[in-house]
Amino acid sequence: MKVLIVSTSDLQGGAAIAAYRLLNALTKAGIDARMAVRDKQSDNNLVVKIGSDRRNKLNFYRERVDIFIRNRFSRQTLFDVSIANTGNSITDLPEFRDADVVHLHWINQGMLSLHEIGKIIASGKKIVWTMHDMWPFTGICHHAGSCSNYKKACGSCPYLASHSSRDLSRHVFLQKQATYAKGKITFVACSHWLQSLAEKSPLTKGHNVVSIPNPIDTDIYRPKDKIAARNKLNLPIDKKIVLFAAVKASDKRKGTDYLIEASRLMAQRNNDIHFLIAGNRSEEIEQQLALPAHSTGYVSPENMPDVYNAADVFVTPSLQENLPNTIMEAMACGTPCVGFEIGGIPEMIDHKQNGYVARYKVAEDLAEGLCRILESDEAETLSANAREKALSSYSENIVVQNYLELYGSL
Repeated sequence: MKVLIVSTSDLQGGAAIAAYRLLNALTKAGIDARMAVRDKQSDNNLVVKIGSDRRNKLNFYRERVDIFIRNRFSRQTLFDVSIANTGNSITDLPEFRDADVVHLHWINQGMLSLHEIGKIIASGKKIVWTMHDMWPFTGICHHAGSCSNYKKACGSCPYLASHSSRDLSRHVFLQKQATYAKGKITFVACSHWLQSLAEKSPLTKGHNVVSIPNPIDTDIYRPKDKIAARNKLNLPIDKKIVLFAAVKASDKRKGTDYLIEASRLMAQRNNDIHFLIAGNRSEEIEQQLALPAHSTGYVSPENMPDVYNAADVFVTPSLQENLPNTIMEAMACGTPCVGFEIGGIPEMIDHKQNGYVARYKVAEDLAEGLCRILESDEAETLSANAREKALSSYSENIVVQNYLELYGSL
């Protein structure tokens, strides 16, 4: 069996990292797998870069400019939507011709056009599409929020300046419907939460929708000596450490306002706490927290296990999530997690068993969960439960077996 994974990138962003991990996991299992990407950042010779840098930039800007113009020159939600009006061709690649299974992942921002997706679906290949957000089954948005228009045919999109029922979102929705009708797709949701949403969309009717989580290498992400990890990062040994990590730590969608408010409430209860902030622009958050904090800036993937192991608890106050890699990584390192009750987070965190699920957008409950974990006299049990959840649900061998069974069933 030959598998071609298709993704905008191999290492940039959570969806890309998940796709790249699947490539490695399939390879370890003896599967002949390749990956086609627009933005190649690894030196892996199994990853094929498609399109020239110049062409890829033109595709990216052409889509954004078209959205900008058709949305009455508004920049406010420019990167919350995608219309797939331009992109690369992959159907002429030798890797595509040789593949038995074409496995799409996140393919937006000028990677693939709907026209090319139609050619892929009509090719006769087995088509699997792992959904890392809602875009595959909505008109144009990546996260619909409280909007349920995708359950019909979109239109009156809250991300657009126009409130017409026949707006850009309806137009693209109908394009997708015609595109998907060219063959059969097996949509894979990374969480049961996303699966339940996808099944409500007319775009998945006549296709299969299943749920398989992303994989993680539990030999790389594993428990290590906490004191050694802290010494390596120049962190205090005698403090309780709360870790927050994101690609862009200052992104408001990551819930930083609630984290800042939670730190103020925690400071009133316990001042023996230190925050560790990892990610681009992390210093912006460090300056706003009510407790002592240390920002690392960007941390390379190979150094993240030390960061997770240095912490007593990992927090993700994100307002939009599917199945965050960061929770999976923290748990694999034996670090309990705290997050809001949103998306796939409640499926990952078993409340009060390996972490704490806080009420959505309630900073008081977020603070309560963090303090409860930090003050618990069952720290070793929480840590062991977190590690066990990663091993039993997200380890490479478990996820790859699920995918192999899926590929075979097609």
